[in-house]
Amino acid sequence: MERIWLEKSYPPGVPHDIDADKYASLAELFFKYSEQYADKPAYINMDVTMTYGQLRDRAKSFASYLQHQLGMKKGDKLAIMVPNTLQYPIALFGGMIAGITIVNVNPLYTARELKHQLSDADVTAIVIIENFAHTLQQVIADTPVKHVILTSLGDRLGLLKGLAVNLVVRHLKKMVPAYKLPGAIWFNDILRKGQSATFEPVDINGGDLAFLQYTGGTTGVSKGAMLTHRNMVANLEQAKGMLTTLLVPGEEMIVTALPLYHIFALTANCLTFFTVGGCNLLITNPRDMQGFVKELSKYRFTVMTGVNTLYNGLLQTKGFKDLDFSGLKVSLGGGMAVQRAVAEQWQQVTKTRMLEGYGLTECAPMVTISPYNLQAYDGTVGVPAPSTQMRIVDEQGRDLGMNEPGEILVKGPQVMKGYYQRAEATAEVLSDDGWLSTGDIGLMDERGFFSIVDRKKDMIIVSGFNVYPNEIEDVVVTHPGISECAAVGIPHEVSGEIVKVFVTKSDNKVTEKDVINHCKANLTGYKVPKVVEFRDDLPKSNVGKILRRQLR
Repeated sequence: MERIWLEKSYPPGVPHDIDADKYASLAELFFKYSEQYADKPAYINMDVTMTYGQLRDRAKSFASYLQHQLGMKKGDKLAIMVPNTLQYPIALFGGMIAGITIVNVNPLYTARELKHQLSDADVTAIVIIENFAHTLQQVIADTPVKHVILTSLGDRLGLLKGLAVNLVVRHLKKMVPAYKLPGAIWFNDILRKGQSATFEPVDINGGDLAFLQYTGGTTGVSKGAMLTHRNMVANLEQAKGMLTTLLVPGEEMIVTALPLYHIFALTANCLTFFTVGGCNLLITNPRDMQGFVKELSKYRFTVMTGVNTLYNGLLQTKGFKDLDFSGLKVSLGGGMAVQRAVAEQWQQVTKTRMLEGYGLTECAPMVTISPYNLQAYDGTVGVPAPSTQMRIVDEQGRDLGMNEPGEILVKGPQVMKGYYQRAEATAEVLSDDGWLSTGDIGLMDERGFFSIVDRKKDMIIVSGFNVYPNEIEDVVVTHPGISECAAVGIPHEVSGEIVKVFVTKSDNKVTEKDVINHCKANLTGYKVPKVVEFRDDLPKSNVGKILRRQLR
């Protein structure tokens, strides 16, 4: 796009370019700001506060244990399978300053999904909440994992409160299925033992891998996007740059209800606000909307991130409209399209702007964001982040003009290095000169604002999470009574879309319930089909490919 449109579109004070090499690594950033804001609260969870200084010391203890007791070296892979608790940032930054690549894992993964990710990423060690240890038990023998670090929900909440929380979780709510993981180490023991060892600083540069962040693919195989320290530094600087005149160092509190293992919250909440001394209010279970509203009533929060379903859920929850929104400056929506009705109601209730953005895991994730000075929600995803180039092209790769829909291409310092150990898949989306083919269809208007008019051809988006049809289909057809399957997304007023499968049977006794139960055993909840339609045959192309578009 031409620079003149970009300059007209940016709010006053927003930089057109950022320095992607401002910090040599996220480790340098961590030590700089954990020292600068040592006495400021960094994270709050279940009424317990951890300051920047406390986080620094605990991360160093964790890193020391990894180095001296587990023998982990720069470039080794550490999986973190933990919800939004104080343990997450300790493990994240502890692994990071030791030069270890972080592999974020959804705690709700099934055994099949977990086995694939741990094996594909060559994970050496895993930090896992004990609620899901039974899942790991089923597959650990078939993975490269050597070290298991266990933690309980209440482990960082203090002695009395921690014991009480763990008692309720384990015995009253019975949320911890029985498991056996011989040789597992407890998170709190690691922090204690790590204090007696000396942390050995590691030389980390911008080209080193910070994260293997897994994302689905049109081939149905989840792939690890290689995000370097430079990618992540660039994207947090881009995010901060777009909000630069709104943020007051040391005074911000961001509501973190989206899981930190998701790239949106990881960059927008965890990393971006670290550089301004902000506090992350961690919501462990945002599905408990009444509990969520109760938490919000205790604090004067200034920023919130979320997906459409989260915002809509809060608006429908008793007591939310009575909260004090006087500190709230801005709310960021992403992960899925924000519905106009939700955005307008949110702005009416909170008296703040809803900024919608566009991004993808391969871009760490932010590509565009609405300027904060817009007077009203306009349905676009805004303008390119600083130092980001975008093109709209036709099927032959030729550039299109204004208001002409085509595929979105992105180039910038936030674009991933490639997919881990998948050169062919990388070559399909990343050109030699750095342009990433997103597969998303969009257009640009006269102001330089972008709109998304269609998603990737077959991808389904459920509450902001990508669901790839091939993965669903691969699971469904493993049922002995099913011969063929096609998965599509259908509209849903709460989650945006839900999964529907079209199925042909080889056994007429198979029911909708059979199909759904089979999927529940092999897929994370949001991927499980909610609708099953049986057919005698499925539409196919002349080469036998099932035509999902016709079914949609």
